[in-house]
Amino acid sequence: WGSGVVLALIPPPLAGARADVNPDEVASVIWKYFTELGSNAKDTVDQLQQSEISKQLNTLLQSNLQSVSAYAEDLQERLVPFATELQARLAQDSQRLKEQIQRELQQLQAKLAPYADEVHQQIGTNIRQLQAKMSPYAEELRSRVDRGAGELQRALEPYAAELRERLRDNAQSVQASLSPYADRLQQQIDGGVESLKERLSPVADELKAQVEQSVAELRRGLSPYAQEVQDGLNRQLESLTAQMERAAEELRARLASSSEELRAQLSPLARELREAASGDAESLQQRLAPLAQQLEQRVGQTLEAFRQQAAPFGEAFGKQLVQRLEEMRGKLDSGTAGVEDHLELLEKEVREKVAAFLSTVPLPQD
Repeated sequence: WGSGVVLALIPPPLAGARADVNPDEVASVIWKYFTELGSNAKDTVDQLQQSEISKQLNTLLQSNLQSVSAYAEDLQERLVPFATELQARLAQDSQRLKEQIQRELQQLQAKLAPYADEVHQQIGTNIRQLQAKMSPYAEELRSRVDRGAGELQRALEPYAAELRERLRDNAQSVQASLSPYADRLQQQIDGGVESLKERLSPVADELKAQVEQSVAELRRGLSPYAQEVQDGLNRQLESLTAQMERAAEELRARLASSSEELRAQLSPLARELREAASGDAESLQQRLAPLAQQLEQRVGQTLEAFRQQAAPFGEAFGKQLVQRLEEMRGKLDSGTAGVEDHLELLEKEVREKVAAFLSTVPLPQD
């Protein structure tokens, strides 16, 4: 199995007592381990497999369960044999699913063949509708990126003016006031980045809702042509939904990551000011003058780079969804399954089995 299918997921935190161990994170470790193991040409010795998965799970559990180490150890002891056994079962399941999907797709193609034109037309209509729906979202994301970056820029502008003003005071009073000023600047950067993330995140939820609606419309449009092979059609549509929802989660992750990059690029400004304050008072003005000049310019350049990077994410997402629909049209035409089809179902099974297994492990005693 190609390890390329492993995608970094950002799972939502679980509510309640199990918040320390997220089944999705455990499943991601196990799935990543399986796909990497499967991509090795030669089989690994059982002992080595066990020690490797044990190491990876241990790292995950230790980082999430620092407060309840006895529980982490107990969970680890239970998880390793479970994961090793699951890996052996999945090798058979993988082949079984591959054959099942191929068989279903061939039956689906045979049933749809007499209606090939109608099916093509239906998917073509769906693609056009999806493009029309995605376009306003792409625009909305652009304007949210612009508004958020603009707000942060306006919030940071007074800091440059204030720093230039301070330079007119005597060196001692500048030095004394510089550290609290740098703290305020950092707080403004942090607050601005957080509100930017809050502004952008809902777009991914709205896009997910649109994805579900589009697939439901496609299901309604194709169902009449697939009367006796609904299972096969449902399987293809489930796979399509999974791919599209994953693309929406990736979009959310990319927006969050771009916002964090923005924080990482702006934060050195506050740090440099603190460092300038820690030197001797005599040369303080000399050290601060270039910083005061650059502050506004650097903020502007950093926010412009963020705009350029994040604004087109919506259009890229729309193109990705259209590509998925076109791939599905190709599969229904040819009756040939894609390499990732059975892997998606397999990963879904892994996630369900891990969640079911974790729900049977007793919680730590308070």
